[in-house]
Amino acid sequence: MDVSYILIILLFGSAVTFFAGDKWASKIALLFSIAAFGAAVVLLNHYNAGQDISVSKPWIALPKIYFALQGDGLSLAMVLLTTALTPIILFSSFGNTFAQSKNFYALVLFMAFAMAGTFLAADGFLYYIFWELSLIPIYFIALLWGNGDAESRKKAVIKFFIYTFAGSLFMLVSFIYLYQKAGSFLLADLYELRLSATAQFWIFLGFFMAYAIKIPIIPFHTWQAKVYQKAPAVGTMLLSGIMLKMALYSIIRWQLPIAPLAATKYLYFFAGLSLAGVIYGSVVALKQNDLKKLLAYSSLAHVGLIAAGTYTLTLDGFRGAVLQMIAHGFVVVGLFFAAEVIFRRFQTGKIDEMGGIRVQSPKFASMFLILVLASVALPGTFNFIGEFELLYSLAQSSITYAIIGGTTIILGAFYMLKMFQHAMLGEQNAKPFADVTFNEGLVFTVIIGFLLFFGLYPKPIIDLITPSLEEILVHINRF
Repeated sequence: MDVSYILIILLFGSAVTFFAGDKWASKIALLFSIAAFGAAVVLLNHYNAGQDISVSKPWIALPKIYFALQGDGLSLAMVLLTTALTPIILFSSFGNTFAQSKNFYALVLFMAFAMAGTFLAADGFLYYIFWELSLIPIYFIALLWGNGDAESRKKAVIKFFIYTFAGSLFMLVSFIYLYQKAGSFLLADLYELRLSATAQFWIFLGFFMAYAIKIPIIPFHTWQAKVYQKAPAVGTMLLSGIMLKMALYSIIRWQLPIAPLAATKYLYFFAGLSLAGVIYGSVVALKQNDLKKLLAYSSLAHVGLIAAGTYTLTLDGFRGAVLQMIAHGFVVVGLFFAAEVIFRRFQTGKIDEMGGIRVQSPKFASMFLILVLASVALPGTFNFIGEFELLYSLAQSSITYAIIGGTTIILGAFYMLKMFQHAMLGEQNAKPFADVTFNEGLVFTVIIGFLLFFGLYPKPIIDLITPSLEEILVHINRF
């Protein structure tokens, strides 16, 4: 058994969901997403037992392209994140009704297929195909099933599509150049290239354009808040919980090992640019009255810190980034789901139109509070582990950067707790707020349970990812 089984399950599940019809689409999609997660867990056991779960077979003779999938600790961690969050996101949607639901749920599974493929690909051409494929389903999910009036939604989604597609073209040009030098797109062959400092700079910049837009890093962030607000809750969860991790993962897997000289020379510039997003996202979040936009800017601040950690070129920075990617994936899905639960009751996303929810639903308020505290890295939650290691890695490079990065905790605590106070503890809204349903409570319980368990015992994930990160650092330090 190898990692291709995960892709087969998700792709086949997408097709079956589409042809099953609207009545059974949601349940079939959930079933296949759980099956994909089960396959990922089985493959994890095989990997821990020392078995080779990678795939590398010739695909196209000219140009020389392989169907190559790499199953190491790093890629498995990200695939597990994808396959664990997908059924949670699907199950969270059961409280909503979607027109042409077979199309909707088939697109969700197809997007999971493309994202998992991006994390597994070990051939640059295959990687680029998966990278671009993931853009198609989220485009239609946000455009056809999004919120607000059709014109503003269309404008926001088209801007997102053009931004991300244009950025990817820079990466494609970089791959074409690398192929001319290596005669192959294989990751292992690209790692062995000895490019000049000038060539590495342009390759580094080409990758950066694609990743900075997808993460996003300022000033390439202008699409994010509007799309997060206009997309349906499922789309926002997929974007924030998984899709942006594709770029953060790719910095570690592709950009830094291929162009380490440029990464070392311009470390302070790119780490500083990433940290600028921490400040900007936090300050703008302070002024938001729309809950989804507040969470979008909060996410911008957190992923800015993750990106800064990757550019420190240290094991602590890499490991903290991966840990925080996973933790952020779960907590941001939980927070956006909480925003969706409120919208289901109040039909509004405006914070000043909420209030008094704790009196009517203490269970929901309590679970929401745990997610808020996790998002600001309260010790005992998984987010604290990753954020602490990220700040430690920044301190190794520059104590000033560590202090700036630490503002995400201070400012984050301020605007998140202020939001909680207004939404949960303020004057009671005239509309009734029904207590959480069993399905809603189950989603929250799974997410919170994960964050608390690995907040107290992160060793399994650390042991899984560390050998792969150490191997990548060997390639980075070869110059």
